[in-house]
Amino acid sequence: MTDFLLELRSEEIPARMQERARADLEKLFVAELAAAGLAATQIVTYATPRRLALIAYGLPEQTEAVREETKGPRASPPPQALEGFLRKTGLTADQLVERDGVLFAVIDKPGRATADVLSAAIPAIVRAFPWPKAMRWGAASASTESPRWVRPLQGVVAILGEDVLEFEVAGVASAAATVGHRFHHPGMITIGGASDYVEKLRACHVIVDGAERRAIIADGAVAATRAAGLELVEDEGLLFENAGLTEWPVPLPGRFDEAFLDVPPEVIQLTARVNQKYFVCRDSGGKLANAFVCCANIEAADGGAKIVEGNRKVLAARLSDARFFYETDLRTSLAEQAKKLDKIVFHEKLGTVADKVARVAKLAEWLAAEGIVPGADPQLARQAAELSKADLVTGMVGEFPELQGLMGGYYARAEGLPDAVADAIRDHYKPVGQGDDVPTAPVTVAVSLADKLDTIAAFFAVGEKPTGSKDPFALRRAALGIASLILDNGLRFAALPVLRKADFPFAEMQPGSAASFEQVMAFLIDRLKVQQREAGVRHDLIDAVFALGGEDDLVRLLARVKALQAFVTTDDGANLLAGYKRAANILKKEGFETAADPGKTALSYMPEAEEADLLAALETAESAAGEAVARERFEEAMAALATLRAPIDAFFDKVTVNDADPDKRAARLAMLTRVRAACNGVADFSKIEG
Repeated sequence: MTDFLLELRSEEIPARMQERARADLEKLFVAELAAAGLAATQIVTYATPRRLALIAYGLPEQTEAVREETKGPRASPPPQALEGFLRKTGLTADQLVERDGVLFAVIDKPGRATADVLSAAIPAIVRAFPWPKAMRWGAASASTESPRWVRPLQGVVAILGEDVLEFEVAGVASAAATVGHRFHHPGMITIGGASDYVEKLRACHVIVDGAERRAIIADGAVAATRAAGLELVEDEGLLFENAGLTEWPVPLPGRFDEAFLDVPPEVIQLTARVNQKYFVCRDSGGKLANAFVCCANIEAADGGAKIVEGNRKVLAARLSDARFFYETDLRTSLAEQAKKLDKIVFHEKLGTVADKVARVAKLAEWLAAEGIVPGADPQLARQAAELSKADLVTGMVGEFPELQGLMGGYYARAEGLPDAVADAIRDHYKPVGQGDDVPTAPVTVAVSLADKLDTIAAFFAVGEKPTGSKDPFALRRAALGIASLILDNGLRFAALPVLRKADFPFAEMQPGSAASFEQVMAFLIDRLKVQQREAGVRHDLIDAVFALGGEDDLVRLLARVKALQAFVTTDDGANLLAGYKRAANILKKEGFETAADPGKTALSYMPEAEEADLLAALETAESAAGEAVARERFEEAMAALATLRAPIDAFFDKVTVNDADPDKRAARLAMLTRVRAACNGVADFSKIEG
């Protein structure tokens, strides 16, 4: 067994691509090995800004010999068939083997040296590598068939055991030499093999393990901020990015002018993060401090003082720009800013952003006035909605689109608007994804719900619906946001009338759009199913409740689902389900598949004891379950159904349903129809698996 080292060295690999590249390299390498009948005991990959590396441990010296058999025509075939098979296999007629009247080509292939396999595999991996963006370089780049890599490939290290594999890829010959740190050790390094690769590069100021670089940055940044009596604002994405920009990371703390703290903290953090890749800090009171941590790629002789000073000056320039935008925006009211929205097209079929704002304001006011969002002041809801998009035309949001909504909240508060209005402007985009905060303030909920309802209704009305994996207007995300707003705030309302209200402005825009609210309702229910499945709710139970139809109160729907999930996991639930399915199967076989509840009928004969017991249990359970459902006490409804378990079991054990007496047979089938109807009054049990 032997180990293999591969390093593909290039100009700087973007930080965002490095982790994916590691996974792709391993996947492609494993596939090439498997195709040759090889497998490693362990594979480790590394990525730095200048290199992508792989170490495969425990490779055999060569592949195993294999015997390949190819089935041919029957014995004594027509000459043309035989000639075709021989051409295909490359054998002669006397080399074929006959078995049970069929000819076979049997070819023994000797094992291949692992070195030969790898020498052919690495160029194939480079050619097939799925970089999100790749480039051509050099004289060969004149042809579209020239080699591609994320950045120009500069070196290839390929060592199997202690031997260098000789091949060429993208015009670069494989070797045992690489380079160390760009500044600390710019000269060539000779690698002995997989065993000394990591430590030899470490000695040359290159840490190839991204996880180790991230730990160095995180630990160093935390230590530096604690020494200053501050707390680091952790940022995993920024940690990965800094680790992807450095081969020898050195965290360095710095300070900026305290006067910049007049700018909203989110602006400072975004400026430091996006433009400069700096971490920011909080003071002991949790407020943003005038401190940052940058990450150098070099150990400076002065301890990094000049690096920090240079970074401080650059950050100061960025923050000066941000403060200019902020102070300029404050000179114009949001109401004035909102007048500019009629110059921005929302969608070619749906008018301007001003048109959308007008629709959302009307809908938000209606949601509040109708009590659909309890506690929301209708006038405040309208005011917040009318100003909700005004910050889109401000200088700050023009520079940092990520701050839309947030800056509007700051500007609203600065001009003295009510807190409820400022909060609604700030948070009306929420929730924007799984795990995001869901607004609970009534005015905010009204505006957020109206905004998302209008978005979905508008795009459905003009035929712009999600198809397959395509959802260019993020309507699925909007639907999940609507579901979260309703469920987290316990909003109790029938969704269809609200959707009709949201759909109303588009009734004459396109033929047939008046029915779009029903399509939107189906879309919302479908997204709710997805959301609940991801939350661990069984899909069959969701289907069992949704299949009842006629229910558009999402809170009530989910309450039924949760009660049903709790019930079917009990012995009573499991056994009742078994009894239900047995009854349903009998009814289906007898042509009663869709028969309705026949109601309470008197028997024309003396029932057997078990039959009478089931009838009595049905009388009680039907009434109790129906009343519990009406009061939305779904756990009580399940408990009422549970009382049917024992009578149903006894009925099937002792009573013959398909009795020779037609009156008994009809009455007993009717009884089973009542059992099915009682269960289906709570959920469609036929949809439940098990």
